[in-house]
Amino acid sequence: MRVVLPVMLGVALVIASALALAQGQGAAEIGKKVFVDQGCYGCHAIEKFGTPIGPDLSHVGSKYPEASLAQWLRDPASQKPTAHMPKLALTEQEVRALAAYLATLR
Repeated sequence: MRVVLPVMLGVALVIASALALAQGQGAAEIGKKVFVDQGCYGCHAIEKFGTPIGPDLSHVGSKYPEASLAQWLRDPASQKPTAHMPKLALTEQEVRALAAYLATLR
């Protein structure tokens, strides 16, 4: 009993640390998947991949903070009424993950 409690606490700390790391790094990885799954490459390029119909997003993270990117993703027309980007059907989690991914592009 005396050995089990410290071991259980240690395991809990390891799991909590792994979850915290996964939430930080994992959001960008999930966002990259959202980018691909939503077909963003159909209009945007990142590095040498994609289509240059819309802006190249290779360095978008160095131009805009993550919160601004999330606002844009929620409703592009509210950020720029003349935007040609459609409003995407994204969940709030997808918006946050995609914004996290785009913020890493420097």
